[in-house]
Amino acid sequence: MKLSDVLVPQFFPDNDCVRNDILDYYFEVERFDRECGQLIQLLEDLGELENTIIVMTSDNGMPFPRAKANLYDFGTRMPLVIRWSEKIKAGTVINEFVSFVDFAPSFLEAADLKSNDMSGQSLWPLFEGDKQGREQVFMERERHANVRQGNLSYPMRAVRNHEYLYIWNPLPDRNPAGDHTVHQSVGQYGDVDNSITKYLIMNMEGKADPGMPDYFNLSFGVRTEEELYDVVKDPYQLNNLAKDATFVAVKSQMKEQLLKWMSDTGDPRAENPKSTYWDEVRYTPDYQMQDFPLKARIEEYMIKPPFGKYAASGISCLEN
Repeated sequence: MKLSDVLVPQFFPDNDCVRNDILDYYFEVERFDRECGQLIQLLEDLGELENTIIVMTSDNGMPFPRAKANLYDFGTRMPLVIRWSEKIKAGTVINEFVSFVDFAPSFLEAADLKSNDMSGQSLWPLFEGDKQGREQVFMERERHANVRQGNLSYPMRAVRNHEYLYIWNPLPDRNPAGDHTVHQSVGQYGDVDNSITKYLIMNMEGKADPGMPDYFNLSFGVRTEEELYDVVKDPYQLNNLAKDATFVAVKSQMKEQLLKWMSDTGDPRAENPKSTYWDEVRYTPDYQMQDFPLKARIEEYMIKPPFGKYAASGISCLEN
């Protein structure tokens, strides 16, 4: 891999250090791809490939500033590849919006089970040409890590269609990247994973060059309550149109859609935008993990179908 091959997002400074940092990320993508190939080969060797639905995706965008833990495209647009030879023709490409909440009803339907209590829609009709009215996708974020004094959340809600992205930040006085001083998780601005790129941009505070993006504020600064981006003309979401009179109708319509979705899904912020629920709720019960019989549970499952096949093939889950 070469530095010259790297595509540097416009919210990062374009220099060799940043390019090398992104190359490390490319390397991890290659490693993931290689190991997925090994797993697929294992399924084929076991005679289970055609009896398996394979879903490849990610839990967040790349672990860089203004990407992971944000609702911009670089934080929310996930890779998604599905293989199910019984239902999906090889090479099929679908450009409709899907969300991770669609996985559960999809897997239930694949097992001939259905539930009326799911927030998402089964994905399988998409492969038969039914677009299912997926004109937009809704997104949200509350807490990524304990990175603010008092373990405070940073709420975001968003709706994206094929033309625009609207983001609502109900508590804009808080810092979306976390406190500027070291708190509990990660370090300074702890909602951003540590990297060379992060440290370089942190060092740019107050040093924005004329005519260039303010990289520091884009990654670590506070934000306005409303953000609106033309995702076609502005794929890196750098130009906030929320206060542009030309886009008042677009912003109003998208906010109305977002608030309706929030209300329909029981979001406390639909009625109380400044809700402190997420600041006060307890996330981790007092589990007695030291008493959990992990090894016995693994051994129990390894002798039952279908996992017993792995034991028969000499594969051990206990080594790791």
